[in-house]
Amino acid sequence: MQDLKAILIQTSLVWENQSANLDLFDQCFQKIDTQPDLIILPEMFSTGFTMHVDKCSEPMEGPTFKWMQNKAAELKSVITGSVLTEDGGKYFNRMYWVRPDGTSDFYDKRHLFRMGNEHKTMTQGNTRKIVELKGWKINLQVCYDLRFPVWSKNHYRDGQYEYDLLIYVANWPAVRRHAYLPLLNARAIENQACVLWVNRTGTDGNGIDHSGDTRAIDAKGLSIKEAESNKNDILEVDLSARQLIDFRNKFTVGLDWDNFEVY
Repeated sequence: MQDLKAILIQTSLVWENQSANLDLFDQCFQKIDTQPDLIILPEMFSTGFTMHVDKCSEPMEGPTFKWMQNKAAELKSVITGSVLTEDGGKYFNRMYWVRPDGTSDFYDKRHLFRMGNEHKTMTQGNTRKIVELKGWKINLQVCYDLRFPVWSKNHYRDGQYEYDLLIYVANWPAVRRHAYLPLLNARAIENQACVLWVNRTGTDGNGIDHSGDTRAIDAKGLSIKEAESNKNDILEVDLSARQLIDFRNKFTVGLDWDNFEVY
């Protein structure tokens, strides 16, 4: 397990305009002056959180996915973020994990935001996805998943943690920032894992405001680094493998976790 360098991009999005958003992120990438292992984009970063699937969805491995492949190869970094995806006649809020060599994994959002009618539009995912980068085991999650601690619960078995890092990509409104801020700390503490949260800014096409609050949190629930609220920002974060390992070795709460499975 090695230290991990991540770039978290907090920005406003152009409503339902794929080409404009990809251009926007191209410009953000040009401002990166380091070599990250990982670049994280917000939820539904190419369209905003729209339910207009007929107009805005893309096929599996469509244009936005191919753009992610090209950028991952060009920047020599893993790129992740979610895309409104059509697959087999169904629609998914799909979080892609795209590697520089062109290979990929994906996670389909489990908890669909019914107050925004996402449950009427999208198909629910039913499988957790844990990927690996530089020895870090990473649990991929999307926005509303944050409210459901059982879905993200870590396990400690045979001397091994199931994962080391939770990543949440989001379009979570500012009016409920009082909810996501403490929940992010709680997810880190209860799972003895680091947390990376990437949320958008600006006002979406439904008139909903977003403050971002993009941040990195260590396994103790303490802030490592935070983006300024309500401003576009590119946050560079260094995650220390040694600090995580040392904390887990000293505070062995994992030995007392309840063992269960979620289906």
